[in-house]
Amino acid sequence: MDLRLIIEEIASEADDFLAGATSREQARAGIAELLNADYFHLAPADGQKVIEGVMAILDYEDFFGTEFAGGSFDEETEA
Repeated sequence: MDLRLIIEEIASEADDFLAGATSREQARAGIAELLNADYFHLAPADGQKVIEGVMAILDYEDFFGTEFAGGSFDEETEA
C-alpha cells in the first residue's frame, strides 16, 4: 500500500478537520481520529507513518504559524 497518497489526501484536508487546533498535539490527535474513522484497516505502524508524514507536510506549510512566534514584530513597535 502506498501511504503517500493517504498522507497527501489527509494533509490537503487539514484546514477542514483541524480547524481550531492550536498545537501539534491537538493536530496529532485529530489525524489519529481521522485515521481511526476513515482508514481503520491500516496497521498501527502504517498509521504512525501517516501521522508523521502529515505532520511533516503541515510543518513545511507552516500550518501552525510558527514563523511569527517570539514577538517578531517587537522591533516595529519600538521604532
